[in-house]
Amino acid sequence: MFIPQQSPAAERNLPPILEVLQRVLPPAGTALEIASGTGQHAAGFSLGLPGWTWQPSDAQDAGFASISHWCAQAGVANVLPPQVLDALSNPWPLSSTFDAIFCANMLHISPWATCAALMDGAARHLAPQGLLITYGPYLERDVPTSQGNRDFDASLRAHNPAWGIRQLDEVVQQAQRAGLQLRERKPMPANNLLLVFGR
Repeated sequence: MFIPQQSPAAERNLPPILEVLQRVLPPAGTALEIASGTGQHAAGFSLGLPGWTWQPSDAQDAGFASISHWCAQAGVANVLPPQVLDALSNPWPLSSTFDAIFCANMLHISPWATCAALMDGAARHLAPQGLLITYGPYLERDVPTSQGNRDFDASLRAHNPAWGIRQLDEVVQQAQRAGLQLRERKPMPANNLLLVFGR
């Protein structure tokens, strides 16, 4: 029997993220999700943003059945079949632009080079008024870091020295090099941030 992948964190953070998406995005558009993971976000966001067409993607196709399961269970018809997309690939295997690109919880569990690749790819594939929206934990030089994030960062680096929670100002610098500016920094539950970038 098929058992879909499930992330309790994705289930918890979906409502507060969706609330922000509903505020900052127009009523309709096309969205690309980088690193879709289990597919719970794709299902929940497409349900909460019915005017949007949602394109899930991931670096490997191992989780595609899970993505399809969650979207089918939600009964949504505005989600395209998941697509293989490694953010580090250059160019991205895409032939279209998007009104929004969403990426959650990827930058801290991938090499630092992935940050620049995400910003460069987003700059190439965002429509002129499009937004790049990222979600996850960040370190801020003038903001005390929670003990939970310090422990999480240490565990990530112990697992893989190339991983780790990123400094927010360094992420913003990578975005600026690609021609994207930070428009909004939204504090989220569990010491996460939602960042909105635009041209």
